[in-house]
Amino acid sequence: MKTVDVFWSFRSPYSYLATKRLRGLSGKWAVRVRPRPVYPIAIRTPEFFAQVRPQWVPYLMRDIVRLSQYLGLPLGMMNPDPVVMDMATRKISDEQPYIHRLTRLGVLACEASDEAGWAFMDEVSTLIWSGGAWTEGSVLADAATRAGFDLAKLDQRQADECDRITAVIEAAQVEQDKLHWGVPLMTYEGEAYFGQDRIDLLEWRLEQDGLAKGSSQPPI
Repeated sequence: MKTVDVFWSFRSPYSYLATKRLRGLSGKWAVRVRPRPVYPIAIRTPEFFAQVRPQWVPYLMRDIVRLSQYLGLPLGMMNPDPVVMDMATRKISDEQPYIHRLTRLGVLACEASDEAGWAFMDEVSTLIWSGGAWTEGSVLADAATRAGFDLAKLDQRQADECDRITAVIEAAQVEQDKLHWGVPLMTYEGEAYFGQDRIDLLEWRLEQDGLAKGSSQPPI
């Protein structure tokens, strides 16, 4: 079976907004859709936000709001942002208590199985991007449970296997960087499809390549 690799980040609004469609691709096509969690560009390239033109952030905010409305998905202010950042100066903090842990948890979920990884990424990104206070109480544990995981056990493993999992993330980023730096990035047969607005084009390529269509529907 052929494979679509998906490089994906917990902090990317476009990754979140694409997740349900990406998760459903393997039910629509005879193809493996492999999730590959990576760190967001704010971590990989901390100077990125200081260098972008001033129009970029207002456009981004307007675009993700209308896209969430178009797709019928919840969207709220991150509470907190998985990346600690001074929004006024656009400086990324040296102390990052959230994003490394989240990404390692995502890798472990994906190692269980592709669908388990997608389920975890779907539940957790929905919690974060719908404005849920995801660091408080049991809400993150509840999201993990809905995806079929015990968060306490997963957390213990990500701490115990930190070096190994970090190496997995960094290897995925090296592979991604050969084609594009952004997420979500779908790669298929050496071709890169960057952004949630390229999923239709990817499906066109799958059809053009003669992959059979399945009968199942994407998860809701």
